Amino acid sequence: MRRGVAGAPTLTDALRARAVAAVPGAAHDTAVLAERSDGTVVRSGGVVLKAHAADSDREALGQRVAVAAHPSLAGVLLPPLPYGSVLHGRAVTAWPYGEPVRRDTDPDDAPWEEAAVLLAQLHSTPPPHPLPPMRGPAKVTRAVAGMRAVRPDAAVLEAWAGLPAWARDEAPQPSHRQALCHGDLHLGQLVRHPAPDGAWRLIDVDDLGVGDPAWDLARPAMWFAAGVLAPGIWDRFLGAYRAAGGPAVPGEGDPWPYLDVPARALAVQTAATAVAKSVAEGRVLDETEQAVHDACRRMAQIS
Repeated sequence: MRRGVAGAPTLTDALRARAVAAVPGAAHDTAVLAERSDGTVVRSGGVVLKAHAADSDREALGQRVAVAAHPSLAGVLLPPLPYGSVLHGRAVTAWPYGEPVRRDTDPDDAPWEEAAVLLAQLHSTPPPHPLPPMRGPAKVTRAVAGMRAVRPDAAVLEAWAGLPAWARDEAPQPSHRQALCHGDLHLGQLVRHPAPDGAWRLIDVDDLGVGDPAWDLARPAMWFAAGVLAPGIWDRFLGAYRAAGGPAVPGEGDPWPYLDVPARALAVQTAATAVAKSVAEGRVLDETEQAVHDACRRMAQIS
């Protein structure tokens, strides 16, 4: 067992013990699913406990968790389990375990259409109670700050400076485009839970809130624009979203006037995170990271 200062159990140790206690007899099936400053996640049997970031706004987190439990979002968001605690100063929530998208899934076989339909349903559902803004822009700001601390990258910083203030979390999000948003959509945010129907659900409500729904399409749009995501896959995703009545873009015509700013913001976030990670690991950017960094360079040249 790992120990912290003066032999005290670490957060992960304490979370594992709580998970085992929540599912007696399942200690053999306990696993650490994530261990990061912004979220430590442990599974025991069919229960997942998540210790949220230490600086999480607990009131806002409670509002977000309550949305996932609301009947109007049944079938869209994975509902929480009735549990709440604090460990090492971090709020802890509980969730049923769902099978994630496998990391080695061929992109052609990934559940792009299912993700798009879930987003369209989320965006079309009125917030069941007041919510704070979705935290997508805040994540961009955090990624850029992390990069600045280790190696300020000129191309990324110039692309960052070219974003409007709201996308840098320096001004309110545009009030004319408001919907219930996930805030951090990628395929790792989908799980398939066996009950009741084995369908895909969205997970991770830390960034959930009200804002521009185009933000939730921004990551696949950015991958497509950077040449990382095949045009056919992007067409499948966008077509499924439109067919499901998603409000982020018009049902036909050019979607890019709506997607441009969020996609550029996600390019900045992804590149900033990649630069910081490459420095920490003492390596150069890999091929995918370099493609997104090149996209930031192009953005900076035309801004």
